[in-house]
Amino acid sequence: MAAERMPRTSRAKAPEPVVGGPALASTAARSTALFVGIALLMAGNGLQNTLLGVRAESEGFGSTVAGLVMAMNFVGFLVGAAVAPHFLRQVGHVRVFAALASAGSSVVLVQAVFVSPVVWGVGRFAWGICFAALIVVAETWLNELATNENRGRMLARYMVITMGAIATGQLLVATADTDGFALFAVVSVMVSLALVPMSLSASASPPVVAPERVGLRTLMQTAPTGVVVAFLVGAALGSISAIGPVYAASRGLAPIQVALFVAAPMVGSLFGQIPLGRLSDRVPRRIVIVAAALIAGSACVVMMLLDEATLVGVAVMAIMGAFAYPIYSMAVAQANDWLRDSQRAGASAVMVRMNGVGATVGPICAAIGMSVTLNAFYVVMATAHVSIAVFVAGRMLLVAGPTVEQQGTFLPIPARASAAVATLLRRRR
Repeated sequence: MAAERMPRTSRAKAPEPVVGGPALASTAARSTALFVGIALLMAGNGLQNTLLGVRAESEGFGSTVAGLVMAMNFVGFLVGAAVAPHFLRQVGHVRVFAALASAGSSVVLVQAVFVSPVVWGVGRFAWGICFAALIVVAETWLNELATNENRGRMLARYMVITMGAIATGQLLVATADTDGFALFAVVSVMVSLALVPMSLSASASPPVVAPERVGLRTLMQTAPTGVVVAFLVGAALGSISAIGPVYAASRGLAPIQVALFVAAPMVGSLFGQIPLGRLSDRVPRRIVIVAAALIAGSACVVMMLLDEATLVGVAVMAIMGAFAYPIYSMAVAQANDWLRDSQRAGASAVMVRMNGVGATVGPICAAIGMSVTLNAFYVVMATAHVSIAVFVAGRMLLVAGPTVEQQGTFLPIPARASAAVATLLRRRR
């Protein structure tokens, strides 16, 4: 494997104009409305994931079939992220968002009416396409509102709102009967309502930027650590999202216990992102990635010995999330430490795809393994995290990394972000 090259100095760019006065107030109001729409969309996605996992168990799908059905979401996500820019250029952001919000809302209702693995698998694939494209549109609008002054705060708010809304949506599964229609209707309503503030808060056609193309081979030659870690952390986090509700329901947990189990890592991530990120700015970043991966992997091993329904089990899941979720953000920062500014958006697209491939492979492996033992859920996650630690530690022995002074500044990124968020990641020295 080729060695990572030292960062190259990019040409200075003209500073963005600073917006002030009434324009700034207008930007704040628009960003607030945009974040409300994002929160509704993410909460609907979180509730749907947990609801389908619990319902699949009660319908007797079996843990393996249910896991494969849930994994189809990530296959759709990969497709949606790839085709979304084309549709945006053809018909514009508002029309794309309206069409896909309507389609996604309809998919949820179809799953409520036709309860079968085949229909749900197709539905999860279709939802993944819709959700990925909706995220691309939302992040494009977010980029339009960002300035040099608020860029870091905007991205931090985006991460917190995204993870908090997903966790809140997961907890809503305990508010009604999972065997009924009501929760499906709630998801459908939230996705539909997300269209209102998002459409009213942003312009109809913000520019769709075509980044400098960066191929997988080029990125592997330049920054292999970021690519490999993005894949492996995708396998781990994809298993939490797709298989977590199925696993918890298979263990016999009540809906509220399932909700707490799957929401705990998300809540933990809110407390781990910033501290770990700031630490990775002050010491060699790869050391922090290795330590975080080992702690997250150890938490998975501990969970095999605990009762998931206890507060201790929930707390360990939160600890695992606090160290697991920041790894992707640090992997992106690690890759950016070796790239020119013009390459960063293209590299982000590659890392999103690699993360999505991992998020497809991990749940499928966990689903197949759960036909032998339910603990395969933890085995896959632990294996992914240990592999991250071993790979990154090996790279540290083979290749000298940038000094702390040469490293860029860490910014938190949601695991399911698209390449459109890359423009918020401008390097600050």
